[in-house]
Amino acid sequence: MKVVGVILAGGYGSRYKGETHKLLAQFRGDSVLGHSLRAVRDSSINEIAIVQGAIDLSWIVKQGETLLVNSDPKAGMASSLAIAIEWAKEVECDHLVVGLGDQPLVVAASWTNLASAPAEARLVVATYKGKRRNPVRIARELFALLPSTGEQGARMLMDLYPELVLELPCEGEPIDIDTVEELSKWNL
Repeated sequence: MKVVGVILAGGYGSRYKGETHKLLAQFRGDSVLGHSLRAVRDSSINEIAIVQGAIDLSWIVKQGETLLVNSDPKAGMASSLAIAIEWAKEVECDHLVVGLGDQPLVVAASWTNLASAPAEARLVVATYKGKRRNPVRIARELFALLPSTGEQGARMLMDLYPELVLELPCEGEPIDIDTVEELSKWNL
């Protein structure tokens, strides 16, 4: 079973009114994106891609990783997911684990838990204290069902096909950094 991982980091971060893009904001000794990437890099997933859009992230990509470019980030998060799906098809994976670049407290164990879920699981979602959050693992046969525009991705599949969902309890804190206030709250 081949499992690959993608960090979606293509948005504008328009709600964040800081001096830099939210993904580049300093958070506990690294950037917000740096923490998110470290989690997937430290997991059991060996093949990783990063989807950029609004800002250049080529400087953060390590050798062996793939940088994917969303040339239309205004089309929403689903447009970045669609680019990730095309890459996942090209590398002929069985499952794609998708996480977000603005979730710096999701830990490597969450990525590993999803990557290690049974092969027959079609749609696997991390849960934190019983609530569904990212990352999410999507089986190849579901790729064509995902939207390519808008702000919904795998959540739409979970709503349409609840019988396919496997929830996996995970460690970490799935907060999103969307505002300067959220950064300050969590940047302890």
